This record gives sequence, structure tokens and C-alpha cells, in this order.
Amino acid sequence: MSVDLPTVKKIASLARIAMDDAEAAALLPELNNILGWVEQLGEVDVSGVEPMTAVIPNTLRLRDDVVDADPLTGGGVRDKILANAPEPQHGFFGVPKVIE
Repeated sequence: MSVDLPTVKKIASLARIAMDDAEAAALLPELNNILGWVEQLGEVDVSGVEPMTAVIPNTLRLRDDVVDADPLTGGGVRDKILANAPEPQHGFFGVPKVIE
């Protein structure tokens, strides 16, 4: 795949980059070289290679998702908080519907 001068100008326009004809012509071979490298990557045989999300194996340290009932540390006070709400609905803050 290769790009031509109108394509370079369209890409520059979409990226909101001001570019005259000389700059676009100078960028044209560079973009074609980059696309050539991408095509070379497509030729690599990757059968038998499992996809990975990171170079090193990462495991997340997770904790149990529990609600702390102690009011000093932040749990078990939903009713007290919703007592100040103007229109609580089903245990949540009721807010007006906003459609633009």
C-alpha cells in the first residue's frame, strides 16, 4: 500500500496540521516507508506465538470487595447520607433527567 499527495494532504487536514505542497511532498516518501515497514511486519510468521498484553507477567494484587459496616471508615451510613438528599430513589440520589 502506498499513499499519494492528495492522501497526505487529507491526513494533514484531518489531523489539523497546516501543510503546504512542499511539506506534503517531503512527507510523502516517509509515510510510504512507514507503510512498507508495516507490510513487512505482516509477513512475519507468528503461528504458535501466543498474544501477550505485557512484556513481563503481571498479576494484580486484589482484595475482597466488602462494605465496611464501621461508620468511621466509610460504610453502613447510606440511610444517613440519603436523609439529606432532596429526592432519594431506590437507595440512590435522584437527579433530574438531562437530554441535550
